[in-house]
Amino acid sequence: MSLSISGTMTDRIGELLLRERLITPDQLKKAIDEQKKSGGRLGFNLTKLGYITEKDLTAFLSRQYGIPTIDLSSQEVDHEIVKLIPEDVAQKYQVIPVSRTGSTLVVAMADPSNIFAIDDIKFLTGYNVEPLVASDSAVKNAIEKFYESTDMGLEGVLTEFDEGEMEVIKDEEEVDLSDLKKAVEDAPVVKLVNLILTDAIKRGASDIHIEPYEKSFRVRYRVDGVLAEVMKPPLKLKNAIVSRIKIMSNLDIAERRLPQDGRIKLKLSKNKEMDYRVSVLPTLFGEKVCCRLLDKSNLQLDMTKLGFEEKALKDFMDAIHRPWGMVLVTGPTGSGKTTTLYSALSELNKISENISTAEDPVEFNLMGINQVQMHEDIGLNFAASLRSFLRQDPDIIMVGEIRDYETAEIAVKAALTGHLVLSTLHTNDAPSTVNRLLNMGIEPFLVSSSCNLILAQRLARKVCKDCRAAVQISEKALLDLGLTREEASKMAFSKGSGCATCGGTGYKGRIALYEVMPFTDLIKDLVLNGASSSEIKKAAIRDGMKSLRMSGITKASEGVTTIEEVLRVTMAD
Repeated sequence: MSLSISGTMTDRIGELLLRERLITPDQLKKAIDEQKKSGGRLGFNLTKLGYITEKDLTAFLSRQYGIPTIDLSSQEVDHEIVKLIPEDVAQKYQVIPVSRTGSTLVVAMADPSNIFAIDDIKFLTGYNVEPLVASDSAVKNAIEKFYESTDMGLEGVLTEFDEGEMEVIKDEEEVDLSDLKKAVEDAPVVKLVNLILTDAIKRGASDIHIEPYEKSFRVRYRVDGVLAEVMKPPLKLKNAIVSRIKIMSNLDIAERRLPQDGRIKLKLSKNKEMDYRVSVLPTLFGEKVCCRLLDKSNLQLDMTKLGFEEKALKDFMDAIHRPWGMVLVTGPTGSGKTTTLYSALSELNKISENISTAEDPVEFNLMGINQVQMHEDIGLNFAASLRSFLRQDPDIIMVGEIRDYETAEIAVKAALTGHLVLSTLHTNDAPSTVNRLLNMGIEPFLVSSSCNLILAQRLARKVCKDCRAAVQISEKALLDLGLTREEASKMAFSKGSGCATCGGTGYKGRIALYEVMPFTDLIKDLVLNGASSSEIKKAAIRDGMKSLRMSGITKASEGVTTIEEVLRVTMAD
């Protein structure tokens, strides 16, 4: 009975939207078909199909029912208020309690016409219910945010521990492996480790840091390049948690004095797989674990979407499509070098090309490319792999990193004998890469004749689209950045105020800043004549190269990132 009445209400919303000419009859029919197929409310399906925006739908429902709207992104709700409505009820009706005044409970809901939801909550809580209208996504985000400490949350998991189950191990020699294995198999430890691994995915983290100290134990996630603390499990659990991760990574739980590296592969819902690259490091107060998340579904291989400016992309594409030569990508760890190289390989990956890569580690599997994992302990390093590649009739070679003279020498010789070589180095910018190669012992004439292009990059956080707003930057600050008055007057900047989507940071996602230096005749002459990196940089900028700082300012002026981010990740020219 209730279902048919609920359906009537849904139909009523469709009719009202139709009458207001906010949707067409054809759109209503398609949304109803989608609702029958996928479930969910009619309003949700209309917004999902793009027939009406959430903002317009919320405003319409507010007008229609005479109920005020609420912006949940900036709303903080007391934990005691949240507990008044159980999570399963909140999920079922898509409602979130907001505040309580006397005998009235104020709730935000996506469908204010659902009188059954209101009646159920009234019966359940004993309060009169006053509804407010919020968008579907805002209610979902609020439920996720405010109920995250229940069920599989840290608080819920830790209540399952009995104080007598474990004792603090004060000395490394006192570890009893049988006790440790038993502790590792405890349901609460398993749940807590699963929570740490899956919550990182939910938050969009790139790395997980599990760190023991003398009197505390903490877990931090790196989200969009910035570390933030997410939980502090009890210190007594450190050995059990680390050992559980070691078992999942096929590592030796008895070895606690040496660093170890492993990998976890998790199968998630909808056939999605997530790889974690695990590194265990013995520290003064126990073993620190760092897990790098490798999400294949998020690998962006379309070069036009990486953040290249038009000229920079053209120069890069020209360099990688030459039949031979060397293309180097530089930057610190975690600056997106691997993604740029994989994008280039994806562009070059054709039936007619034989491509081999030497990587440490192989982060993503690419069909059609022969990828080799390095094993230093048995002598399989970059130099050994490169020598072997040259006997494999290669067209294109990718070396994970040029670390020493031997690898650099073989790479340069390969680039000069008809092969395209892609690789990375750890340098601050593109011009200083030349000096790095010279310091390794490579002759200037070999560098100038083998290099096609050097690219430096950094990752800057993007302004959150949901809370973006225009912001004024003082003219003095822009002039201090090296802009002229005319350039400063034409630029408009944005900043995020913080919302549920971005977790209050004002940033969501990252974009690459690129410094692309092609080896023109002028640059080659400077290298041959032993010019300094600053002289090479000035000449490259005169030739049209945008420095990392200039690339960042361009993206900030387009509203993609902020001046603060540009200053954080780039150095002054």
